This record gives sequence, C-alpha cells and structure tokens, in this order.
Amino acid sequence: MKVILLEDIKGIGKKREIKNVKTGYANNFLLKNGKAVEATKANIEKLEEEIRLENENREKLIDDAKKAKAELEKISVDLKAKSGPDGKLYGSVTSMDVSDAIKKASGAEVDKRKIVMDNIKTEGEHKVKVKLFEDIEAMVKINVVSE
Repeated sequence: MKVILLEDIKGIGKKREIKNVKTGYANNFLLKNGKAVEATKANIEKLEEEIRLENENREKLIDDAKKAKAELEKISVDLKAKSGPDGKLYGSVTSMDVSDAIKKASGAEVDKRKIVMDNIKTEGEHKVKVKLFEDIEAMVKINVVSE
C-alpha cells in the first residue's frame, strides 16, 4: 500500500515521502496513529501544493533576509559601557546588549539567539555576526565606548 508520511519514521522514510509499505503495517500503525495518509490522487495533489507553497514562502524569506542583511551591514552601532583606564570593560557586552542597540539604531528586531559572538570585554570596534536565515549572515559593526 502506498502512503504519504506525515512525519519522519525510522527505517521507513522522511516526512512528505511517498512510500510503499505492507497493508497491515499501514492500516494498523501508520494510518491509525496519524503518522501517514493513504497516497490517493487527491492526497498527492495536496502534498504537491503544500511543497509549492512552502517553496514560495522560502523564496520570500530569503529575499527578506537579503534585504535585512544589506540594511544591517550599513549601520554602525555604538554601545556605552563602564571601563577601566586600560580599556577593559567592567563586565562585558552580551548578545542581549547588542540586540537592544541594533533595535535602537535601525528599528530592526534581532533575536539575541541569532547573534553569534563571544562576550565583548574591551573597548573599540568589533564585528558581530547576525544569522538571518539558514546561510545568510550579516556582519554588524559594534563600537564600544567608555561611559
């Protein structure tokens, strides 16, 4: 019996694959537990439509990420922090601080988990990587100055 998998199943296949399985396994386990649907013409067309819509959404997300990358790389963010006479900060600048500073500078919401950096512990200019979408990343200039 041909089925369309609704989730990854070890030993059978991945989500959205059409697989041929034994009728008893399909009826008693896959269909009964909602892990698959029968591969009828209507269900196959529905699957193809879902895949097409997902690809369109993916392209839109990629375009949005590229626009955001261009905007983020234009800005330079200034952060004030307390520091000693040798330029070392008391404490450090974290991804949360950078996220808030980017929001103030450009109005763009950047999740702190998307910012890839080590905590900044010295004054000066630093570059911080912001993951926007899968392999699209922006480098943002952060200028840490003494208060």
